[in-house]
Amino acid sequence: MSRVLIVGAGLTGSLCACLLRRELQSKVQIVVWDKARGAGGRMSTSRPPDVSSHSVDLGAQYITATPAYAQSHHSFYSELLSAGVLQPLSCQIEGLRQQDDSKNYMTPLGMGSVVKHFLSESGEHFLSESGADLFFEHHVTALYRRGASWEVEKKAGGSETFDAVVLTMPVAQILQLQGDVGQLLSVQQKQQLDGVVYSSRFAVALFFSPDAAFSFSWGARYVSDSRCICYIAVDSRKRNKDSPGLGPSLVVHTSVPFGLEHLERDKEDVQPIILQELHRLLPGLPEPISTKCHKWRYSQVLTSVPDCPGHMIVLDQPLLVCGGDAFCHSNFDGCVESALSMLSALKASL
Repeated sequence: MSRVLIVGAGLTGSLCACLLRRELQSKVQIVVWDKARGAGGRMSTSRPPDVSSHSVDLGAQYITATPAYAQSHHSFYSELLSAGVLQPLSCQIEGLRQQDDSKNYMTPLGMGSVVKHFLSESGEHFLSESGADLFFEHHVTALYRRGASWEVEKKAGGSETFDAVVLTMPVAQILQLQGDVGQLLSVQQKQQLDGVVYSSRFAVALFFSPDAAFSFSWGARYVSDSRCICYIAVDSRKRNKDSPGLGPSLVVHTSVPFGLEHLERDKEDVQPIILQELHRLLPGLPEPISTKCHKWRYSQVLTSVPDCPGHMIVLDQPLLVCGGDAFCHSNFDGCVESALSMLSALKASL
C-alpha cells in the first residue's frame, strides 16, 4: 500500500484526499498535514471568542459557480447541495457585479464546512478524535529524496517517509522549502513559480452581543468609496441563518492596495485604522464585545502559472506534485480543476 502525504488542509488538499480515497481506496494510505490548528485554509470559519456570538468567515465569503465549468463540475455542486453544505445565496448584496449565467452559493455552517465535508469523505479516521490521518500544527520545512521515497521534515522536529507527496500550500511557501525541491525544479518551472502573484489583505471580524441591532438591511456590501475597506458582510444574514440567542458578527475585508501598503506591519497596529474607517462607513454601529484581525498574505491569485495546467510535477518517481489555485484559477472551480488534475498524476504514478 502506497503512503501519500498531502500538505495543506484547504479546499484543494481536502478535495484531492477525497478523490484519491474514492478512486484508489485499497491502494493508498492518505495522510494530511497542515501547519494551522484547524482545517480550511482560506476557506476557514472562525469561532467567536464568546459563545454568545455568531461565527464568521474570515476568508472566502461565498462560492460562485462559473458557466465554463457548469457541466464538468456539476457532480461536486450536486453533492454539496444534497448534503446541505451549500445553499443558493439569497441575501441582499450591495454592489455585487453578477456575471451572466453564474450562480452564487453560501454555506449555512460557514465556508469551512466545505473543506470538512471533503475531509470527512476521505476516510473513516479523518476528523476523528484519534486524528489517525489528519494532523494539524505539522509545518513542513524540508523534503529529501531517499531512493523510492520522500523524507519529509517538520518544523517541530522529526520526519516521516512517504511514497508520494502533494504540495497544496501557496507557491511562495513551496519555494521556501529546504532539501531537494529547489534542485529538482527546472529553470522553466522556477520561472513559472516565481511569476505567481498573490494579493494581500486584512480581514477584521467584529462579534456582537445578542441584543445588538444594525440599522442597515443588506447582508453584504461591496464598498466603492473607501481606499481602506472593499467589502463588509453580516455573516448570519449572508447565511440566511437566524440563530436565537446568538449575537451577529460582521466581517470586513480591506482593499488590495491597502493590504499591500501595510503588509509588513503587525495586524494589531493595522486593526485600529480599519475600524476607524468602518465607523465612518457605518456610523452608529454598536460596540462589539470582541474583535479578531487576520492578515491574509496570500489572499487571492492575481497571476497564476501560465496556461493554468492544474498541477506541476517536480519529480515522477517518487512523485512530487504541486497544485492549488495558483496552477488554475483562484476560486472554487479552480481548486476542483487542480485536484482533478493531480488525481490523474497520482493514479498514473501509484
